Amino acid sequence: MTQSAAPSGGDVAAALDRVLALRGVADAVAAAREACTELRWHPALRRRAAEARAEATIRAARCSAALDGARLPVDAVRDAARGAITFPDDPSGRLVHGAWRALAEAHHVEAALGRAPLQALARLHVAAAAGLVPEEALGRPRREDETPGDGAAVGPAPHGDELSARLGVLTAVLRAPSSAPALVVAAVAHAEVVTARPFLAGNGVVARALARAVVVGRGLDPTGVAVWEAGHLSAGPRYATTLAGYASGTPDGVAAWIRHCAEAMVQGVTEGRMLCNAVLTGRPGTE
Repeated sequence: MTQSAAPSGGDVAAALDRVLALRGVADAVAAAREACTELRWHPALRRRAAEARAEATIRAARCSAALDGARLPVDAVRDAARGAITFPDDPSGRLVHGAWRALAEAHHVEAALGRAPLQALARLHVAAAAGLVPEEALGRPRREDETPGDGAAVGPAPHGDELSARLGVLTAVLRAPSSAPALVVAAVAHAEVVTARPFLAGNGVVARALARAVVVGRGLDPTGVAVWEAGHLSAGPRYATTLAGYASGTPDGVAAWIRHCAEAMVQGVTEGRMLCNAVLTGRPGTE
């Protein structure tokens, strides 16, 4: 779903239906939905859902930052998140810290996505990119003369009117009717941010935080325990290549990206189930 297929107003649901009808997408989305439904019944989520979600956020932050080249052990991220140590004061440490802040902020914007999507996007960027870009660039789209410092592997970044149009696509998608499949909405929103790169930096971290807010807010993974960022990370180069396929705008390219996201969610549910098991034993960092 690129600019040429940009939905607006009443046709966004039809556009997302066309995406769902692409080869293999419906089956993959159904498998992801079934996996998420099964996860909701885990015993740890009856009384310890908040603890499980906190651990999932730590792991998701570690994976999201690693997708942009910043790798820290999950134990270090966990210790920094609880204040036992500080995040390293270097580019990698600041990126991981931003990923953790953005995913924490995603919890607060879940309900606002449909009402004020661009404001929610700005809030995620402020959280993600503090310390990475000048303060005046936090939360605002790139100007005509500005080029993003990330995401070159997925193709050229749009500018000016083209960027504005792409943000219009994103807004329409995030305002899609509640009947639209949550995974398709999240996957398209994720890809739109990564490929349009509306900010100077931090676009990947923002995209993944936004996708998490969508799947939680739309009820696919209401507890926020599935770590589908781990599925993206384990895909290796396929994460970037399927994003590039989406950017091409071809039906096969878009379908491959949505299928990848569905597979990542299934894997994220497996990760979520493991951490839920660990929460029940009181040892979330030892499984």
